[in-house]
Amino acid sequence: MSAASDAKRAASGEKSAAAGEKRRARAIRLGPRSVAALALVSAVGVVAFGWPLLSSQGSGFAEHAQDAPWLFAALLPLLLGVVVATIADVGLDAKAIAMLGVLAAAGAALRPLGAGTAGIEPMFFLMVLSGRVLGPGFGFVLGAVSMFASALLTGGVGPWMPFQMLSMGWVCMGAGLLPGAETLRGRRELWLLAGYGAVSAVLYGTAMNLQGWPYLGGMATGVSFQPGDPLAENLARFVAYCLATSLGWDLPRAVVTVLLSLTLGPAVLKALRRATRRAAFEAPVTFEAPKP
Repeated sequence: MSAASDAKRAASGEKSAAAGEKRRARAIRLGPRSVAALALVSAVGVVAFGWPLLSSQGSGFAEHAQDAPWLFAALLPLLLGVVVATIADVGLDAKAIAMLGVLAAAGAALRPLGAGTAGIEPMFFLMVLSGRVLGPGFGFVLGAVSMFASALLTGGVGPWMPFQMLSMGWVCMGAGLLPGAETLRGRRELWLLAGYGAVSAVLYGTAMNLQGWPYLGGMATGVSFQPGDPLAENLARFVAYCLATSLGWDLPRAVVTVLLSLTLGPAVLKALRRATRRAAFEAPVTFEAPKP
């Protein structure tokens, strides 16, 4: 009897582990609805960031510098669409949504610690690791909501806020799209995430430069935006502008992200994966025919 009970408990444990693995796989899957929603919001973001580069001399693009509230108004329903599509594809419940809120609050609380001084922004490592575990759909929403919450917390509300939301959403989404989500573990995964965090930290600063650079007046001719000039010439000026202004902030941000990812990454990833498994729907109930 004892042996039979032990066998049943072992079989039950194997089924529970298999169910846990299944729930973990479902938590990172990107379905067709999620792909469509993310593609739509990303397309809106690309247009919002890049259209001044293609404007003509007399287009009056400077008049659109105050269009950020309209972009923000369009971004909110798109973010909601990403959440709904991800829930429909993955099958997460209210506990997963609550975890998303907790992580967004944690990211918002981490951001003021460095206050942007010399690019020291510890929230980046948490966003990268969370995007890795939550997947690209929820990761995008987490990045955007975290930046929105941090802006309210620090008083950083302005025309740059929707662009920050988009940029951080892309950072988290990219972490969720990295290879080896199911198989890669240990030091190799940490180095992958640290390397991605370093690159994304620099690209985040570059994207935010692109948001504000066309509307800055009084800049030196060599690095200022010239409406109507060929795209290649304006891009060359933009590169010079980034090197002269923000690289001193972007590189320290990248270094901080790498160090925190390598030191705190194992514990954070373990905690996030455990919470994600518990937040997923329970394994579906199945009925087996009685044995004769």
